[in-house]
Amino acid sequence: MSTPHNPLGDRQISRKSLLKAAALAGAVPVLIGGGTALARDTAAAGGTAAPLTPDCHDGDAPTGEQIEGPYFKPGSPLRTNLVTSGTPGTPLTVSGFVFGRNCAPISGALLDFWQADTNGTYDNTGYTFRGHQFSDANGAYTLTTIVPGLYPGRTRHIHVKVQAPGQPILTTQLYFPNEPRNATDTIFDPALVMTVRQVGNGREASFDFVLNVNGTPKPSTSPTGSSSPSPSSSPGGTTTWKAGTSYKAGDVVTYNGVTYVCIQAHTAFAGWEPPNVPALWSRR
Repeated sequence: MSTPHNPLGDRQISRKSLLKAAALAGAVPVLIGGGTALARDTAAAGGTAAPLTPDCHDGDAPTGEQIEGPYFKPGSPLRTNLVTSGTPGTPLTVSGFVFGRNCAPISGALLDFWQADTNGTYDNTGYTFRGHQFSDANGAYTLTTIVPGLYPGRTRHIHVKVQAPGQPILTTQLYFPNEPRNATDTIFDPALVMTVRQVGNGREASFDFVLNVNGTPKPSTSPTGSSSPSPSSSPGGTTTWKAGTSYKAGDVVTYNGVTYVCIQAHTAFAGWEPPNVPALWSRR
């Protein structure tokens, strides 16, 4: 087993780097593409390459935005695993953290992923290779999926929307290193390349999101929707659900004559009406 190293070398240790240092425990896997996107991966590889996603300190830009594309579908199920035992394709695990610009982790951040299957096809009638989840108390997330296939005009990529509780949505895409089509894809951004390692017959990828908000290490409410708040816990007046409104946990709304209680602070938008997102709203 390799010995963990300081992921920032001689640079100042931040809260972000301390969290990421935990990923150094264990043997060092094979890196695909020879590049490193995160401080923890730089140390694990024994190199000094600069991170592609900005290392969090004052003045760093947040993770860049990308177009949504034509295949986004609202109302994805709450899950971290997008595959079953019979799903064809190369296994892929994507993990990382969601940070604010102040270097603090963002707990309860909503991450909504969607991608093509191994043949480069999107499921536009169901929710295959679509799912949303919430970052944990340390700002961490993990997605179990496969390496997406290619289709005309694009390089290999994974779509994602990331939203801190009650804050604007970041829509972006994650890319793979050393893909031939990276050079010809007109919207490819090297700052959004994941670190990818070969592990057995599958791959593991790492990417940290830096949102343009201040992180909050401790969530004020459970983001998983495993339990609903008591309707008597100061929910405020009941109002009709409306896109563009910022809701906080405990708010009560009606939609199509049905009453719902907000269980995760968020900014509402079209397609995420209460019956479509049980992770955000609980029927009262």
